[in-house]
Amino acid sequence: MNPLNVSKIPSIQIDSNLQLRITEVFYSLQGESISAGLPTTFIRLTGCPLRCGYCDTSYAFRGGEMISLDQLLGKAESYNTKHVCITGGEPLAQKNVHGLISLLCDEGYSVSIETSGALDVSMIDKRASIVMDIKTPGSGEVSRNLYKNIEHLQAKDQIKFVICNRADYLWASEQVRERNLSQQVDTVLFSASIDELPFRDLADWILQDQLHVRFQMQLHKLIWDDAPGR
Repeated sequence: MNPLNVSKIPSIQIDSNLQLRITEVFYSLQGESISAGLPTTFIRLTGCPLRCGYCDTSYAFRGGEMISLDQLLGKAESYNTKHVCITGGEPLAQKNVHGLISLLCDEGYSVSIETSGALDVSMIDKRASIVMDIKTPGSGEVSRNLYKNIEHLQAKDQIKFVICNRADYLWASEQVRERNLSQQVDTVLFSASIDELPFRDLADWILQDQLHVRFQMQLHKLIWDDAPGR
């Protein structure tokens, strides 16, 4: 018996005229996560309560444009892909994001949402896939981690650590082991902070310790040199 038959989840009436503040909507290859390489529509929400030292989307902290959920659905439909990634900023900082997630799921999209893990994930539509970033000490925001979020993650979700240095690696490795994260979610991702840690160092450490995580490199940065909207 399937404990979560998503096809039988009752539809909730959502006001498609609700709005979100949006920095950009674009079509590109997914650069991270287990979906890396797949053509994807990205919806980047404006605003974030965190200030991580390695943040590569600070341009999304402010500004943006108010766009209705219905308009966003139309933008997603304009691209020939069923993969949609909702990102930021911190998308959960805007409450109407939950309506957008559910609308996209209702339309049959494969939806992922990238979140810092500093805000409650329990209300996210269970049909969506959560990619939750646990902040390391090197981020400068480790105190913002909301660890109770881990109990709300499902087997199809992912946890990411951005590793800035050796101390971050050791701390993150301890989190993986002590919290049994590899058994909690589909994949635990280790990503090197590009300007702070050589990829090879992180890869060597993972292999030396036989750590059950997935090493990842951000494809979009390698291909397009971190250009916004790519």
